Amino acid sequence: MSTENEGTAVPADHPAAPSTPTTPPTPPAPPTAPPASAPTPAAAEAPTAAQPPTAAQPPAPEAAPAPAPDAAHAAHAAHAAHSAHTPAHAAHTPAHAPAPESAASTPAPAAAGAGWPPPPPTVPAWGAPLPPAAPEAPRRRTGGLVAAVLVAALVAGGIGGGIGYWAAQRGDDGVSSTTVSSGEAPASFKREPGTVAAVAATALPSVVTIQAKSGGSQGEGEGGTGTGFVYDQEGHIVTNNHVVASAADGGTLSVTFPDGKSYDAEVVGRAEGYDVAVLKLTNAPKGLKPLPLGDSDKVAVGDSTIAIGAPFGLSNTVTTGIISAKNRPVASGDGSGGSNSYMSALQTDASINPGNSGGPLLDASGAVIGINSAIQSTGSGFGQSQAGSIGLGFAIPVNQAKNVAQQLIRTGKPVYPVIGATVNMQEQGEGATIASQGSGGTPSVTPDGPAAKAGLKAGDVITGFGGHQIDSGPSLISEIWTHKPGDQVKITYERDGKTSTATVTLGERTGDS
Repeated sequence: MSTENEGTAVPADHPAAPSTPTTPPTPPAPPTAPPASAPTPAAAEAPTAAQPPTAAQPPAPEAAPAPAPDAAHAAHAAHAAHSAHTPAHAAHTPAHAPAPESAASTPAPAAAGAGWPPPPPTVPAWGAPLPPAAPEAPRRRTGGLVAAVLVAALVAGGIGGGIGYWAAQRGDDGVSSTTVSSGEAPASFKREPGTVAAVAATALPSVVTIQAKSGGSQGEGEGGTGTGFVYDQEGHIVTNNHVVASAADGGTLSVTFPDGKSYDAEVVGRAEGYDVAVLKLTNAPKGLKPLPLGDSDKVAVGDSTIAIGAPFGLSNTVTTGIISAKNRPVASGDGSGGSNSYMSALQTDASINPGNSGGPLLDASGAVIGINSAIQSTGSGFGQSQAGSIGLGFAIPVNQAKNVAQQLIRTGKPVYPVIGATVNMQEQGEGATIASQGSGGTPSVTPDGPAAKAGLKAGDVITGFGGHQIDSGPSLISEIWTHKPGDQVKITYERDGKTSTATVTLGERTGDS
């Protein structure tokens, strides 16, 4: 509240003074007085501060109830005395103490409590404002507006808060949450056939993790972890030779299924050159579900692939990719001969790491198209080093692995197709060159062997085998081992700069020695 009119003699009910019956000859502030004193800033300000819209309207005093006779006479007497003493000052008197301020200060509320509302002041007389009153009119008017706006804002805020509280109470009984629930429980969600999830769910129960531990003087308990899959209902498990090699002589093997059940196993047969081995569970459970075998010859570059295994011991890991290439000649060692394994591999970018070896490479239907066997390492060439996947994984084609597995189950020994010639394993890029002599000083072309019967000689460079280009000794062996003994295969070779062809009937060699 403003204190501009504190200490003035204007009575609290002066707004109604003009309507009293005993109006003096010289009215204190007739309705037309403001225009006459308009040049005075204080006189012009008083109506604005009181009530701008009705400052010059005389009917307003009639609307207000007449004050008590004693109050009216006192107000008239005080004003008459003051006017008579200084007539010239009468024009400035109304601005000293604006009636609205005094009326609103104390008596007006009392009168309102008595049952009559205080009317808006319409007469701009009674008192003179202080000099700084001019800027106060907008402030007082703005103050009212701001108050109204604040009240409206508070009311709106209260309404909004009430609505928010009501909604919260209805929606969550007072406990708020920002989580969103799925319409269906995961257990009721059905994966469409052919999706990775559906294929994995079907194949995983038939994929096992193999623990191999060596025995004897080689170091008791040393070994590794690999993967295998159920080949038939009799309990045969197909895997890589290098997964079980450490336990082949006096070691132990255990096979663990995804449900956590473990079984002892023994080696049925190993093919070191093919890098294929077959195990058998000693107490095979009933109800084994073999994985279906596909046709690796019909695989196309770009086909989807799914690899399952135990990379770095993480069992039941599923990764996906595509067939990146076919007929990729791969040696699991350095390609220098001896105990190396060779394959005309399926290349895939599905993530394969140590521990994936021996696991199945599936197509989009869930059929086995290969056995994961090797990866390209950034530092050690092809093999099974502890380097991680760089997107270059290689699998033995299942058609080849199936032939080897069946042979191992029947006889326990591998059978390899051969051409009866020793080739250079170091050179590459120009084909596979038949060496000048074999190991231990033996002839490089076996007398009466398949190559000799086809007319091949030492120094010939084989550039094609069965329609596939040959660029090295390992690639030739990889292609030969995709066939069976007795197969007839067309060979392209060069001799003295001249290209010739011949047909060779493949021989056989039993065992890895």
